[in-house]
Amino acid sequence: MSRLLVDADAIRALAEILTETGLTEIEIAEKDNRIRVARAAPGVIHAVPAAAPAPAVPVAAAPADPAKHPGAVTSPMVGVAYLTPDPSSPPFVTEGQSVTAGQTLMLIEAMKTFNQIKAPRAGTLRKLLVASGDPVEFGEALAIIE
Repeated sequence: MSRLLVDADAIRALAEILTETGLTEIEIAEKDNRIRVARAAPGVIHAVPAAAPAPAVPVAAAPADPAKHPGAVTSPMVGVAYLTPDPSSPPFVTEGQSVTAGQTLMLIEAMKTFNQIKAPRAGTLRKLLVASGDPVEFGEALAIIE
């Protein structure tokens, strides 16, 4: 019974690390024991055995790559996207809003530094492709401006 509590404490600790760092999954191994904690969706954390096979999920036709859209604003770095300057403020921009070249669209936190992502051109913000707190990759489409 005490072993279950140790595992529960380890799972909680790993879940906290995911939240603090913006990672989507983390795994630790000690002797014959492994614990993997993965974030299924922003704010939802699941603990699953590392050896468990992924369930077979039918793959739907992939939508067109938004990063190839001519109005795509892509991420210049890996980090965590934030749509507001702080949790109590309104978003920098909203879908359907006109934006000017150089206007801040969002922030990306990378290595505890907040980097402004600015509109590369003027136009209408057609779609935000990320939500606040989403981890983003280099080159990932963040928004579409037309």
